[in-house]
Order: sequence, then structure tokens, then C-alpha cells
Amino acid sequence: MKLSTKHFGEIDIDEKKIINFIDGIPGFEEEKRFVIIDNPEDGVPFKWLQSLDETELAFVIINPFIFKQDYEFNIPDQTIEKLKIKEEKDVAVYSIVNIPEDITKMTANLLGPVIINIKEMLGKQIVLDDNRYKTKHFILEEAKAKGKEE
Repeated sequence: MKLSTKHFGEIDIDEKKIINFIDGIPGFEEEKRFVIIDNPEDGVPFKWLQSLDETELAFVIINPFIFKQDYEFNIPDQTIEKLKIKEEKDVAVYSIVNIPEDITKMTANLLGPVIINIKEMLGKQIVLDDNRYKTKHFILEEAKAKGKEE
């Protein structure tokens, strides 16, 4: 399937990789179909969550465990049910990243993880009730702190 994107132009995607966000994404509830596009540069941990129906809509995402290894939360039962999650190994977790002009200030939303059942290709962004996490968690500061611990 051909997909037009703002950042990568026209690309081919495997229809089996389409993720259905039943409720959309908060603020973009009408957008239900997305695909994850790997960053073309090797060794870069960022990916793109690209809307299939809106060329301009793509979120930079990252696996939060790369920079915050102690990140933990419970997925609500209703989300487990809605995403048809049967086993932990079928779950992928991402954080939406905000990259400002000064990239040293880039942040990840740890309060609103994106949960994907990679077996069923169903996704949902949830909002945690957990004061350990923020919507703007500084990625590079966390990575530096992690480096000092090692």
C-alpha cells in the first residue's frame, strides 16, 4: 500500500502493520489508523507514528525504557480488554516526543504512554494517574543521569 507522508514523501507500507486506534489519539479522536515508521538513520531511537488518513499528522515516538529503565505502570483492565491483550510479550510501549528548536530540551510524555498490542495491531494512548511522571520529561537529562549511575 502506498502512503503519502510529510516527512518521508510517498512510501510503501505493509497493510499488516496498520495499527487501529479504536478511540483515536487524545486531541485527534477522528484519526484511527496509524503505522510506525522507523527512522531512516541507523542507531537513532526515534520512530514516527504516522496517520494513514492525514498526511500532515505524525508523532515522533520513542521506547521510553531506552532512557528511563525504571519506568513502570499498570495498564488499566479496560485497556487490556479493549486492546485484546493476552500476554505481556504482545505489548509495545511508546512515548510521544516533543522536539523543540533547542533539541537539548526535547521531552517525552511519560504520563500518556501509547500502548500497542503488536499481535492484534490495536493501539491506545492512556493517561496515567501517577505523580512520578510528567507530560514533559526531559530525555537528555534522564539519559545523563542514567550514564552517571553506570
